[in-house]
Amino acid sequence: MSSPSSPLKTVIVTGGAGYIGSHIVFKLVETRRFKVISIDNYHNSYPESLQRVSKLARDALPPDATEQDIESTNIDVYQCDLTKPDEIRGIFMKYGKGGIWGVIHVAAYKAVGESTQIPITYYANNVGATIGLLQIMDEFDCTRMVYSSSATVYGTPPEIPIPETTRLKADSPYGKTKVVCETILDDLCHAEPERWRAISLRYFNPAGAHPSGLIGEHPRGRPGNLLPLLAHMAVGRIKEDTLKVFGNDYPTHDGTCVRDYLHVLDLAAGHLLALDALAPESTVFNNCQDEARFKAYNLGKGKGMSVLDILAAMRKVTGFDFKYEIIGRRKGDVPYLIAEPSLAEKELGFQAPQDLDAMCQDLWNWQTKNPDGYEGDSVVEVPKTNGIVNVKSCVTSTTETVPAEVNLSKINGHGH
Repeated sequence: MSSPSSPLKTVIVTGGAGYIGSHIVFKLVETRRFKVISIDNYHNSYPESLQRVSKLARDALPPDATEQDIESTNIDVYQCDLTKPDEIRGIFMKYGKGGIWGVIHVAAYKAVGESTQIPITYYANNVGATIGLLQIMDEFDCTRMVYSSSATVYGTPPEIPIPETTRLKADSPYGKTKVVCETILDDLCHAEPERWRAISLRYFNPAGAHPSGLIGEHPRGRPGNLLPLLAHMAVGRIKEDTLKVFGNDYPTHDGTCVRDYLHVLDLAAGHLLALDALAPESTVFNNCQDEARFKAYNLGKGKGMSVLDILAAMRKVTGFDFKYEIIGRRKGDVPYLIAEPSLAEKELGFQAPQDLDAMCQDLWNWQTKNPDGYEGDSVVEVPKTNGIVNVKSCVTSTTETVPAEVNLSKINGHGH
């Protein structure tokens, strides 16, 4: 780990304005060891999130903060599309060859159901953009990646809890895009073991929000995940009080599907641990079977909670009288998805201590303080333009123009 006097490591977070991405950016800037660059096209996110992350970091600075400490709270923000290589190359050009220490690649389309309807779109975005990003990283001698994968790579697992040695057999196109990208990274690390290092993190179900209520989950449109859906119902954004539950005849303790939920800040902390594990002095790869420096880790609690468990926890926290209706099973759902997290605990030092009550409390705190998410008026004080987020325009690799800093309030819309 760097000492406080070490130069800041410049790190890109793709999808940095999204739910998971913004919490990862927070954990990075909290250390005051990194200069963070966010690349996001705002397909399912809002630039406001990073203003708030920077405020959190700035407010936490000690009275004797150095200029470098202050600089670490300034996030360089680019609205760019990873499927457009010239835009991404232009960003790397600005920081120069060897100027970017590593990349945390979060950005992807992630709706399992939607992926079955538009698979080509998912492959083009998730796989195509990853290949293009890796090619540009290679050009600029940036050869470290933390990759955001998913528990969906396991499909219907043969054993529970699920160890990383489980065969990869995704059921959905979304899950298959993650398998393909992991395979590409593995191949790349085998092809050039002296240059490339990569860690793939297989998420289970992140939930909750930063306890300040400044940042949280704000999906565009109707939430596809259970907890934000319940929060929207309780706060009145969705005018319903009945949750449709897909099946109650699974071999679980109450017949509904069981999933492994972990707090989003615990998940984000796992990315920081993985990033540090890519450093030259790291011993994480010492026990690899060959010379390639690629590993995959589960990030989960190792404990399962059912749909009805979640419903009860949210009822307790919100006071909202949720009702539910049992409907038929949903295609592709499996009874249990629970991580075996011991490898990440042993090798990365990963922990996920926060429980379901904390996840629900923090989610509800975020939702009540921001009933309309980032689009509405927050009940917490948030500066709109305070100069602590550097919003920059994308440049293509064919121009010598340095990206211009612009005022956040002048960015229109949330481009796809």
